[in-house]
Amino acid sequence: MTTPDRISLAAPAKLNLFLHVVGRRADGYHLLQTLFQLLDRGDVITVETAAELSLNDIPGVPREENLVWRAARALQQHTGTSHGARIHLDKRLPAGGGLGGGSSDAASTLLALNRLWQLGLDTDTLAAIGLSLGADVPVFVRGRTAFGEGVGEQLTPVDLPESWYLVVHPGCHVATADVFRDPALTRDTPLTTIAALRDPGFQSRSRNDCEAVVRRLHPQVADALDWLGQFGTSRLTGTGACVFLACATESEARRILQLVPPRFSGFVARGVNRSPATLAE
Repeated sequence: MTTPDRISLAAPAKLNLFLHVVGRRADGYHLLQTLFQLLDRGDVITVETAAELSLNDIPGVPREENLVWRAARALQQHTGTSHGARIHLDKRLPAGGGLGGGSSDAASTLLALNRLWQLGLDTDTLAAIGLSLGADVPVFVRGRTAFGEGVGEQLTPVDLPESWYLVVHPGCHVATADVFRDPALTRDTPLTTIAALRDPGFQSRSRNDCEAVVRRLHPQVADALDWLGQFGTSRLTGTGACVFLACATESEARRILQLVPPRFSGFVARGVNRSPATLAE
């Protein structure tokens, strides 16, 4: 429900349909090329007018480390506003799953508070604030499935078939920093182009460069990839831990979901080209 004093926004998940590490900057950040696919499933952010800024407790995440809190504080600091808000995060996505949950939560917080506080900031400004919080935040602020470059912040919107996906979580947490500092990580994949994405054979030639490292560091992820690979081409999203399979139909995805072993969890979602968070504006 959305009123002038209360706004609820979806915070959708994403998949990296491929993730190529193409270089490394002098400051140590890795240069990437990726295809961000937004999903119709995610968390929910609700903001309400209040005198002070507050956030509900999320087990295992100190408030000062929560990207929702950091986004709200960053918006206050950028604008100098003295407005407060009561923020509630309905957490539905697994943390550390490679689905962009924290980044999407931060983006939807920026979008919701910009409206609640009537700040009038444009998308470019909100995306720049979001980038200071994390490289994946801008794609959620802009709310489009997109080809990403740089550290993931250089975005070109693309329209993809709104396919169905089965997403499987192997029940472990992957630390992104550990993956990117691993000496075995491929860092010299040749550059591709947006035009190449239209080639029917591109997806079979693309990959997630983090997958080999994550397989070695996390046997549970390797197990999930191998199990899901019985049904088609299984992929890691981001640095994991979640893996996914593109399915021809929703019924196919749900049929395979029923077969997911108890050691894993999973869900079915549809790819969308526009985020429900930005469509709500």
